[in-house]
Amino acid sequence: MSKAKSTTKPAAKKAAAHPGPRADKADGESAVLAMIAAMSGSDRTLGDRLHAIVKASAPELSPRLWYGMPAYAKDGKVVCFFQSAQKFKTRYATLGFMHEANLDEGAMWPTAFALKELTAAEETRIGALVKKAVS
Repeated sequence: MSKAKSTTKPAAKKAAAHPGPRADKADGESAVLAMIAAMSGSDRTLGDRLHAIVKASAPELSPRLWYGMPAYAKDGKVVCFFQSAQKFKTRYATLGFMHEANLDEGAMWPTAFALKELTAAEETRIGALVKKAVS
């Protein structure tokens, strides 16, 4: 009995696994929501809230997976992302911003924030940061 060979070319497999800037926004959101749903405990809670905050604050951003993390892109370039504590074996999750984010303030500004929980104050601050990042 012979094994059936895959008719999918390696480049096509790679493209499906790592959608580029033109990937469908709905597919990216489905992948992000599935990744968040697979998280456990506080990472899932933080991921769900961050997803809602980003969507409400900057609906022009497209959800996508980036190195296996939920991320949000503008014109195909990642602006911000969420690192779960469990995946990286750290005591806190991280909300990070890439160089595409318009957060410059003088000669030094933060590009990553440790997250242990989200209160109304943090949610408001994150919403403002995301809005500024895409401005």
